[in-house]
Amino acid sequence: MTMRQVLGSFEARFRLRIREEMSSNVVYAIVKAGGRQEKVSVGDVVVVDKLAEEIGSSIELQPLMLVDGDAITVDAAKLGKVSVKAEVVDSAKGPKISIIKYKNKSGYRKRQGHRQKMSVVKITEIA
Repeated sequence: MTMRQVLGSFEARFRLRIREEMSSNVVYAIVKAGGRQEKVSVGDVVVVDKLAEEIGSSIELQPLMLVDGDAITVDAAKLGKVSVKAEVVDSAKGPKISIIKYKNKSGYRKRQGHRQKMSVVKITEIA
């Protein structure tokens, strides 16, 4: 089997999978949350960087892309009409990160740790 045949069969399977995903009535959005982009749909629970809102409050996330069955929306003017609403469920801390600095022959050692503060958000509506 040549490389062209392998790549051709891979491409055919990939296109079929994309076509199946697009033909179903799947609604999801790519939103900007805490400096990152997250793929969300209604009912998803997402962990993002710490938000200023309190637990139980409702927030609106900025959509960057919307997929609604066969329709894909990336136009900024159309996305201005789309709203992704979520509820802050909990706050938590991320995993501990250890930072260790060491210099040879001088006895210099420095140890530092960090835990990022996070918010747990549940997506309630994509409209």
